[in-house]
Amino acid sequence: MKIKAYAKVNIFLKIVGHDGYYHLIKSRFMKVKNLYDTIEIKESEKFDIKGDINCVLRDNSVFKAYVELTKAYPQIKKWFIGKEIIIHKKIPEMAGLGGGSSDAAAFLRLVNEKIGLNLDTKKLIEIGKKIGSDVAFFITNADVADVYGRGEIVETRDEEALDLEIFTPSIECSTPLVYKTYKEKFFNPKNTDLDQKETLEILNNYSPFELNDLFLPALMLYPELNYYKDYGFFSGSGSSFFKLST
Repeated sequence: MKIKAYAKVNIFLKIVGHDGYYHLIKSRFMKVKNLYDTIEIKESEKFDIKGDINCVLRDNSVFKAYVELTKAYPQIKKWFIGKEIIIHKKIPEMAGLGGGSSDAAAFLRLVNEKIGLNLDTKKLIEIGKKIGSDVAFFITNADVADVYGRGEIVETRDEEALDLEIFTPSIECSTPLVYKTYKEKFFNPKNTDLDQKETLEILNNYSPFELNDLFLPALMLYPELNYYKDYGFFSGSGSSFFKLST
């Protein structure tokens, strides 16, 4: 059994406040239709999670999803006996494309379907929030959505994902460090009405710097990004850039 875990880009990402612990965002997420990881579950001699994992297992998002799901529903642990979870990675890591969050959400959706838990989107999001802020968007499996708060509030839009070209330089951007630098050097939260506009209108009328509040702090931390800043729009905390396919 397999499921695709699609990447996303941030059409815009604006910081609108801080709750004392986390930055509060207003953002638009869009699925990248031609870039995805694959989560596979198959029979094996013993339970295992493996694949293209560049971190210790306890830090892997799929493992975290497994822990949170079985904590909430301990009766399903026996289903995983003799199951092997394989993560086939295609989405670059630390690149602003949400790969880890997408993997976790895809795992939750796949297990929910195959076990027959019949959890609705709201209940899956409650589990997903414990794993990462962006997981909620991927659980909805929406093409496009406006995302609020810490990322856990998702309002899907009646738009189809656009054809995008993604470019990811060989630079890994630390999301916590980019946000920390934003708070220390650039913190100036303002509300925005970008969520009232259509995506094409936004991309045709705003610059990359106007659309992503994390672009400047990322450039400060990783000056080598300057070599690529004219490629297109900056996604998330980086390091990926995107533009409309021609």
